[in-house]
This record gives sequence, structure tokens and C-alpha cells, in this order.
Amino acid sequence: MVTLTTSGTDSADAIAMLKDDHQKVAQLFTQFEKLSDVDGADAEKASIVEQICSDLKVHAQIEEEIFYPSARDAIDEEDLVDEAEAEHADAKELIAQLESLDPGDDKYDETVELLNEEIDHHVKEEENGLFPKVIEAQVDTRDLGRQMMERKAALKAEMGEGDMEGEDLQPPVPPTRRKDSLSKRR
Repeated sequence: MVTLTTSGTDSADAIAMLKDDHQKVAQLFTQFEKLSDVDGADAEKASIVEQICSDLKVHAQIEEEIFYPSARDAIDEEDLVDEAEAEHADAKELIAQLESLDPGDDKYDETVELLNEEIDHHVKEEENGLFPKVIEAQVDTRDLGRQMMERKAALKAEMGEGDMEGEDLQPPVPPTRRKDSLSKRR
């Protein structure tokens, strides 16, 4: 199994946690790309793709169960959340396709690349559109982060992953904020 160390910086903050997930998956896609022309790398490619799919499933579920409902309640632009959910549906379809393919299949690398492009687009939309709106609405991202961290640990346990090597599921200190902005909601 492929493991990466997350930065751990401000992971108790929901947005920092999601950005850490984005970065980790981007690193996995980069590792996969480096193997695209390597003969005999099917087992390593399969391991990387398995980790990508697992990480994306957990990430999507915590966003859909916890982050998106809070964002929808806090911001006036519900279309940003609707678009994010639609992008999740597209990614889940590609994940299902990948899980039915073997690394030696003709469409395997192409499907990984399509998933990479879908996720890259989704990350840009979230980080440049949705996340700033959530911050502007003064959502308590520390509380959300705690909830998401707990759910993430439970999902990983359900998947038999438990506490992944190199991945700290304990929430560190969140970013510094004004005391009066922690619990304000729009």
C-alpha cells in the first residue's frame, strides 16, 4: 500500500483538512504518472490507484455528509455546492470504472488520467470558489474539522484501513482566528 505523509498543518480546520487531502491525492496521481511508461509496474500502479480511489471515496463522503450541508446553509451561492456534488458524481463513476479494470487493460491509464483531470478541476473550483465563500461566511471550520476528522477515522476503520501509516488523524491546532468569529454563521 502507498502511504504519504500529510502536512498535518491545521488539519482540525475543515478547509485545511480538505486541502491536505487534495494535496495527497495530487501526489498520488503524480506517482502514477511517473509509472505510465514503466514496464512491469502494474502491481505498483494498482496499489497507487487503490489508494487514490479509497482516499477519494472517504474525502467525498465527509464533504457530502458534513462540509457541503454546512456550506449550503452558510453561503448564498448554492450553485457552488450543487456543482461540487455533480463533480463528485462524475468522479465516483470514474472510480467505479477503475475498480472494474486491471492495470494491464487498455483503458486503465486513460481512465486514471480522466479521473485526475476531473479531480484537478474539482479542487480548483473548491479552493478558488467554495472555500473562500465558506471562510467569508465565518463558518466554524474548526468544529466542522473535528466532525470530519471523526467521520474520516470511522470510514477508514470501516474500510479496514484504520489509522494509515504516516497519516495523523488527531486534530492539531487550527489556524489563528479572532475569538468572536469562531461561532458566527451567516
